[in-house]
Amino acid sequence: MAKVIMIQGTMSGAGKSLLVAGLCRIMKRDGYRVAPFKSQNMALNSFVTEEGLEMGRAQVMQAEAAGITPLVCMNPILLKPTDHTGSQVIVNGQVLGNMSAREYFSYKRGLIPDIKRAFRKLEEMADIIVIEGAGSPAEVNLRENDIVNMGLAEIVDAPVLLAGDIDRGGVFAQLLGTLLLLTEEEKKRVRGLIINKFRGDRSLLDSGIEILEEKGGIPVTGVVPYMDIQLEDEDSLTERFRKKEKRKIDIAVIRYPRISNFTDFNVFEQIPEVSVRYVASAAELGCPDMVFLPGSKNTMSDLDWMRGNGLEAAVIKMAENIPVCGICGGYQMMGEHISDPEGMENGGTMKGMGLLPVTTRLKHEKVRRQVYGTVNKMEGFFSMLSGLEFNGYEIHMGDSVKSASKDVPPLDGTPRSTFHAGECQKYGHSPNKSELLNMETAFVTGRNKNVCGTYIHGIFDRAAIANALVTALAENKGLFIESCIDYKDFKEKQYDKLADILSEYLNMEEIYGILREAHIR
Repeated sequence: MAKVIMIQGTMSGAGKSLLVAGLCRIMKRDGYRVAPFKSQNMALNSFVTEEGLEMGRAQVMQAEAAGITPLVCMNPILLKPTDHTGSQVIVNGQVLGNMSAREYFSYKRGLIPDIKRAFRKLEEMADIIVIEGAGSPAEVNLRENDIVNMGLAEIVDAPVLLAGDIDRGGVFAQLLGTLLLLTEEEKKRVRGLIINKFRGDRSLLDSGIEILEEKGGIPVTGVVPYMDIQLEDEDSLTERFRKKEKRKIDIAVIRYPRISNFTDFNVFEQIPEVSVRYVASAAELGCPDMVFLPGSKNTMSDLDWMRGNGLEAAVIKMAENIPVCGICGGYQMMGEHISDPEGMENGGTMKGMGLLPVTTRLKHEKVRRQVYGTVNKMEGFFSMLSGLEFNGYEIHMGDSVKSASKDVPPLDGTPRSTFHAGECQKYGHSPNKSELLNMETAFVTGRNKNVCGTYIHGIFDRAAIANALVTALAENKGLFIESCIDYKDFKEKQYDKLADILSEYLNMEEIYGILREAHIR
């Protein structure tokens, strides 16, 4: 029912995600129904689909490039690291439980039926499926239970394009070494090699490519230049955390060890006058114009980390003079207390930052839903957001409710699975957008009108909200900034730019030839 092709890499960060996205956009423009697939992803950046299920954001990006709605069948297994040796295991968009690396290694072959069912569902709606591998297929110690590289290629009978990263050096050794470690049957699946992230004079590679093809016995299907493409990247290897120069408007995002969904701030990076800096110490924090506390996979541990390195004290002091906003885990940290009676994280109870009049109770059940509506009436710095339309999604393990403290101002609102203070507005959720939930609002504010919190990821992706926030930050400094970014339109242009580059530097005739020869699924 569908033709398949798979992109594998010599290592993590070889550029697989962007290559898959680019092929999806090329094939969409050529008139095909195309969809991405990754059997298993490891990431802390996740998304909630219209089905109310959780998947990795890399496949969401690829689905956008393909011009289709993200579905959890595009990423049936998601691993969210909880520490150095364990992860939360999410299967078909729902939490299965926490496992150590050894436990999961022994368990994962049992997930093959789930992978097959997800893939069959995707086949029903696509002419071509572009599959992304993970890490390297040459991890010989993991071959026995592989379900994401050559193991998956065998399951779905997929031809493979192998990509190497020349920017890191040693690309010929990467590619030839990988081929050397594959079995003969696995090597037969590799139909083309891609040299990715090349800088410089292409002709200087010619002799190396001749040797590569002679020794590897597989043609090079493209030499792709280093691309300045502003799209979402794998969270573990992102270059966004590198030190950046401050611009007219300086936004600081706290980079704790288990930071998640930092994609919430990508929109601000597209405004030329704005710098988005990820900071991991009080010294790095400096004097920003605004601070964000992002999501976290382990709220209590990350708050304890902030407390130990002085960032908590620095942010609390800054909140007296500049705006501070917490999203999801960051919102929970900004409350008065966090309790963990079920031992979901550290267990016990810990004091919060005291910036918002809420308390959080962590729970086993995960809230997953898309939301939309209008921002509640807000005062102080964030008043410019009042009444603006928003959409996004919630994904958290815990309820935040009105604090019982007597020294906080009264709050309007109705607790449900989450609590949002302020003037109540209607908002609904997908997939049945006509259904209205209890009256709620988007942001929580406290006595200090410089601070707010929300459970809604992606709320700043709306042009009106991002632009209003940047405009207000500029006015605070006596500046005028014409920030009229439309993030959705920006991403569409980036997908087209990616497809244009790959169309020029990949041998698409050869790739379509590989597809024509592939078995029809």
